[in-house]
Amino acid sequence: MAMSKKVITREEWERKLNDVKIRKEDMNKLVMNFLVTEGYVDAAEKFQMESGAEPDIDLATITDRMAAKKAVQCGNVEDAIEKVNDLNPEILDTNPQLFFHLQQQRLIELIRNGKVNEALQFAQEELAPRGEEDHSFLEELERTVALLAFEDVSNCPVGDLLDISQRLKTASEVNAAILTSQSHEKDPKLPSLLKMLLWAQNQLDEKAAYPRIKNLSTAMLEDPAV
Repeated sequence: MAMSKKVITREEWERKLNDVKIRKEDMNKLVMNFLVTEGYVDAAEKFQMESGAEPDIDLATITDRMAAKKAVQCGNVEDAIEKVNDLNPEILDTNPQLFFHLQQQRLIELIRNGKVNEALQFAQEELAPRGEEDHSFLEELERTVALLAFEDVSNCPVGDLLDISQRLKTASEVNAAILTSQSHEKDPKLPSLLKMLLWAQNQLDEKAAYPRIKNLSTAMLEDPAV
């Protein structure tokens, strides 16, 4: 027979939560880490003045990083490559996968703009040699060039490459590479802690009924179902 779950009342749960002491300085560091990693430079500057929390990288570099990221998001890949090289030429030299994805995005933008001949020449001269060196690159190149085989790319099997999500994916990769080059985590800590919270609640669900957080945006406790 299955064992019944332990029921923890709201009063008992809130008492346990109140016993956990979290320093305000640590919370401020979490917030600053999120603002810096996600590139909210204005908010980071204001938060620094209000809280006294010090960012772990120069805030001036955030503007340059976000300019490179935004360039990719807008489809200006050549400009993005130039901005990345201005920040640190070693980023692309030591990250062939990122450089290939940027070149792939350049090819996608040429196809998007109907420059078929230029796209074919670019694929042959810039991307094909890299595909010969790495078969995973070759598969991505073949999938991208396949866009040229369809008149209606919106309904073709590889039409997702023209979605804004593809630009965002490449832009995020650029953002992560720049952060790594600056010895900074490529992902903010706060979302990871929220994922850990959800995992911990799922584990606890098997053993107890307790006030849990279902809506992370409000963090309101909901009474256990008994």
